[in-house]
Amino acid sequence: MISSIKKLFGLGPKEDFKALVKNGAKIVDVRTRGEYASGHIKGSINIPLNELNKVPKNLKPDMAVITCCASGMRSSAAKSQLKAMGFTKVYNGGGWYSLNNKIH
Repeated sequence: MISSIKKLFGLGPKEDFKALVKNGAKIVDVRTRGEYASGHIKGSINIPLNELNKVPKNLKPDMAVITCCASGMRSSAAKSQLKAMGFTKVYNGGGWYSLNNKIH
């Protein structure tokens, strides 16, 4: 229970997003198409949050997936939604710009 509380408040161990990407994690940007067009992480996949139920067939439930958005709110919701859909390795990368700095 303590570890759950720590994770909730971001006090747990930090994810190594750079290593996750190096090992094949897919970055799913859940912002709108317009937001994505104005800037995004190279190689990321744009699936707006309201279309997340239409996950492309090349994303498999056993693949590592990092969600991102503008601030981290939608990416958190996307993480929960993907987990509910059976994805087992989902990480909330937060805001895309910050995530981009962490992986490059």
